[in-house]
Amino acid sequence: MVHGNNTSGFILIGLFDHTRAHQMLFGLILAVMIFSVLNNTLMVLLIHQDTRLHTPMYFLLNQLSLMDLMLVFTIVPKMADGYLTGEKSISLVGCGLQIFFFQTAGGAECFLLAAMSYDRYVAVCHPLRYATLMNWHMCLKMALGSWFLGASDALMQAAVTLSFPFCVNHEVDHFFCEAPTLVRLACSDTSAFEYVMYICCVLMLLIPLSLILTSYSLILATILQMHSIEARKKAFATCSSHVGVVGLYYGPGIFIYMRPKSYRSAKYDKVMSAFYTIFTPLLNPMIYSLRNKEVKGALRKCVSG
Repeated sequence: MVHGNNTSGFILIGLFDHTRAHQMLFGLILAVMIFSVLNNTLMVLLIHQDTRLHTPMYFLLNQLSLMDLMLVFTIVPKMADGYLTGEKSISLVGCGLQIFFFQTAGGAECFLLAAMSYDRYVAVCHPLRYATLMNWHMCLKMALGSWFLGASDALMQAAVTLSFPFCVNHEVDHFFCEAPTLVRLACSDTSAFEYVMYICCVLMLLIPLSLILTSYSLILATILQMHSIEARKKAFATCSSHVGVVGLYYGPGIFIYMRPKSYRSAKYDKVMSAFYTIFTPLLNPMIYSLRNKEVKGALRKCVSG
């Protein structure tokens, strides 16, 4: 095997073959991407334009849509170009940028979902103190903190991953550059980095998830004590949407990053990665926002002129 850091790039094997069934799946992926971009862009524009949506909850939802757009634009265009043109190579810089933007959006979303669960906890459990506890200064700190933590982890992973010497085989059994997949191609000992990366992934998944579970446990306890059936229904409807998105995001993430190395499979990793990088950004605005009366009202106002 030839060692060294002088590789000019990698070959992304991709997600699909050129069979009829895979061509149909590819068309479905493109349709999902288009709807995802439209839905999330619509959410960003509505929240920006309608003053009724200038609240802490919708400010955080706006950040979620921006993260989802980053995920989609980081992964799908390159995957589609490789499938349609057959040009599956990606430069070292391009690979590093994919790792950075993918990890930034993914990591930031972990912490943002925790911030959103805290927002719902304050709204349901401490409604009289909501304006004080969830002021704009707090919202801004939550959003910036989420982006900063995601970008810090992403920068570390991208820099360290691409610093390893790679062997002759530069074929990446994936449809985008992901640090755990690239590390398998390294010719040097990567066990220390893999251990650190595993710990970081566990912390970035489990710490926000524990905060989310705590928030919704307290919310559930408060809801069960409510005497008004209408108030219960409204609180349940709002929080069930949030819990649904958390499950869609954390389920695949835990499956991919927290499994022991011996149980990992490139095939299953690609399927789960496709789910939370392509399908989840489509579902997030549909579950979270587009069903809400406030958003529907903003949409009607925008359409009517």
